[in-house]
Amino acid sequence: MTDYYTPGEVARRHGLSLDTLRYYEREGLLAQVERSPAGHRRYRASDVEMLDLVRCLRDTDMPIARLREFAELVRAGDHTIPQRIEVLVEHDAQLTARIAELRRRQEAIRHKIDYYRGVLAENRSDTEEEGR
Repeated sequence: MTDYYTPGEVARRHGLSLDTLRYYEREGLLAQVERSPAGHRRYRASDVEMLDLVRCLRDTDMPIARLREFAELVRAGDHTIPQRIEVLVEHDAQLTARIAELRRRQEAIRHKIDYYRGVLAENRSDTEEEGR
């Protein structure tokens, strides 16, 4: 017997709203979600696993169109593994460049923090000298 998860369980696990979960379905990022005999959506473990990867890629700024392409490759079968690797390698390179850019910007911010702390320290010492 296959274990199923409700939309609420899946949404809570991933910190998503139900609307976002439905959006991912509409955008083709998840395979066609099964329905119970009563018509309720239910997710298989493979859906949840795919959603884990979708969230990881989305959280690292992969565009929805590229995510859809990747999801289609997954659904197409193992013969697409080389193409999936290409997509992930390209995304990894973009992510590496983005992290490097963020580190440069962080360094600029830290420099400005140090500058402002120096200004405050100088102002304090000037005020202390005036009070003597």
